Amino acid sequence: MALNRDNIGPIVLTALYFIVSVSEVICELLVYRPLIFVLKPLMPFLLMVLYFVVSDRKNVLFFFVMTLSLITNVLFIPDSKTYLFYGLVVFLVHRILLLYYMMRLLKLRDFIPAIIATIPFLMVFFYTFMITNGIPEESFFVLIFQNILISVICGISFSHYIMHDDKRNSWLLLCGILFGCLHFIVFVEKFYLSGFSPIIFRPLAMGLNAMAFYTFYEFVVATEKSNGNDA
Repeated sequence: MALNRDNIGPIVLTALYFIVSVSEVICELLVYRPLIFVLKPLMPFLLMVLYFVVSDRKNVLFFFVMTLSLITNVLFIPDSKTYLFYGLVVFLVHRILLLYYMMRLLKLRDFIPAIIATIPFLMVFFYTFMITNGIPEESFFVLIFQNILISVICGISFSHYIMHDDKRNSWLLLCGILFGCLHFIVFVEKFYLSGFSPIIFRPLAMGLNAMAFYTFYEFVVATEKSNGNDA
């Protein structure tokens, strides 16, 4: 890609996003909370700025999704069951809005392939859920809905890629894989291995988080272009 005034800004913002993301992963590994409180919410903020610069459409749903991601990132920082519960509730709303936005971008009409592709993910996530002891009562139903939503997101990502193999759906597939892995890692860290999870889980989760939302951003931009800004 040739450098010009139109793409220097996005390139700089993209580089800055990944610098911040790598720094955040390192801070998670070192458990350096002062910088974590700065870098973690900065990641979705930078994606919002990048989208604002790159997109001609500037869909307000993207900003809502990323704002909820920013809030969730902050709520997941403290090691507190109260903040964890609030974070799960905000994350649930975030997932609902993200799924709606994704379906709107894809203009999804045929739900049968997505339903079929969703079933294996439901089995995996609910099996993990059922063998986990000590899930807080207030988080029980929130986690059930979380499992359903992430399974549907993964199902749509896989089915749409198989049926329509193009650039935007390649980004969508990567996005679905990363979101699924992120959900699994966070669940194992916060609940299945609660209290004695390996320290590597948090930096791993943040690395997946950074890549998942970047691929989501790429999917949104590619879809807007392919739809002629009529997404």
